[in-house]
Amino acid sequence: MWTFLKALVLVPIAILAVAFAVANRQVVSISFDPFSSGAPLLSLTAPLFLLVFFLLSCGVVIGGVASWLGQGRYRQAARRNGAEAREARAESGRLRTELDIQSRQNREAARLAGASAGPLPALELHDAH
Repeated sequence: MWTFLKALVLVPIAILAVAFAVANRQVVSISFDPFSSGAPLLSLTAPLFLLVFFLLSCGVVIGGVASWLGQGRYRQAARRNGAEAREARAESGRLRTELDIQSRQNREAARLAGASAGPLPALELHDAH
């Protein structure tokens, strides 16, 4: 189901991207020299669609990094909560083990106390006349 939905969204986007690339094949000059517009020191010529795709990709990466940095406190809280949960599980296991040991010791002590006391005295029933 997810594969179908992905294809339903991604196929039209891919068709639009290919159509954009075919329609914008003209070569443009990209200058990195803000002081000399006639003969720039740093310039690059590339098809327009490559420039647009490159800038779009840069925007996605910058947005992803900004989002990742902005969520740092949540990742830190998740790590802290996970560590506390692991410690609580370990303590719970340790306490259960201690409780089991104590319970066994109490049963054993009760069994030994019952065996050393001897048989229970018989109850005498009296007729009330």
